[in-house]
Amino acid sequence: MKEKLQGFITFIREQGVIGLAIGFILGGAVSAVVGSLVKDVINPLIGLAFGSVDSLSTFTLGPIHYGSFIAAIVDFIVIAAVVYFIFRGLGIDTLDKKKG
Repeated sequence: MKEKLQGFITFIREQGVIGLAIGFILGGAVSAVVGSLVKDVINPLIGLAFGSVDSLSTFTLGPIHYGSFIAAIVDFIVIAAVVYFIFRGLGIDTLDKKKG
């Protein structure tokens, strides 16, 4: 039993499970911050330029409500762009590159 426990602890250390868990927890926190940034800052700015972002969700074609889907795609693109430029600006995008 002690050997199995030691093997499990070795697996956790060698496979980076703790780092993955910390990344998962921090990812949730970053998601909340980026979601708030998009919802409270960026979407109102887009709304000023193009009209209300919320009005997108009202588009329908017969029984198909495609406006919500388009709004979700717009939100995704904005969130992805914000995360990309933040990571590039902080230089975090180069942390995982293999050293040659």
